[in-house]
Amino acid sequence: MINEGQNAPDFCLPDYEGRIHCLKDFRGKWLVLYFYPRDNTSGCTREARDFTERKDEFGKLNAVIVGISKDSPASHRKFVEKQSLQILLLSDEKHEVIERYGVWGKKKRYGREYYGTVRSTLLISPDGKIVKIWKNVRVAGHVDDVLKKLKEVVENGA
Repeated sequence: MINEGQNAPDFCLPDYEGRIHCLKDFRGKWLVLYFYPRDNTSGCTREARDFTERKDEFGKLNAVIVGISKDSPASHRKFVEKQSLQILLLSDEKHEVIERYGVWGKKKRYGREYYGTVRSTLLISPDGKIVKIWKNVRVAGHVDDVLKKLKEVVENGA
């Protein structure tokens, strides 16, 4: 289990072009790291579009947005192209990073229980500390909440 105030667990994962991105690559910037269940589903599409639409506002606050799911790089490529996304999506097919971040869990849908990614977002400081964790995220208004928190911590010099 990870908590606010501790160092974010390290990771290295591929994007849709096979390029590897590691947590350390984002040092010196705020990182909005969000975990989502699946490419091209309604909630995940809306969340990715919302982050894409606000990308410039996050950028002005020295923040990068990165999404992680267990979908393949090929799935991410189709998702990015179909939805014209402008955020970095990383593939964690073995859900090792998803588990390390504590966002792999039991879910229930239509009375059926299964394990999957629990929609979650973390705000990570430029020095790699977890500032805020949002678990069981509801997509509507979430990007606004993340941006508001980022502005708050940047303005307060956190």
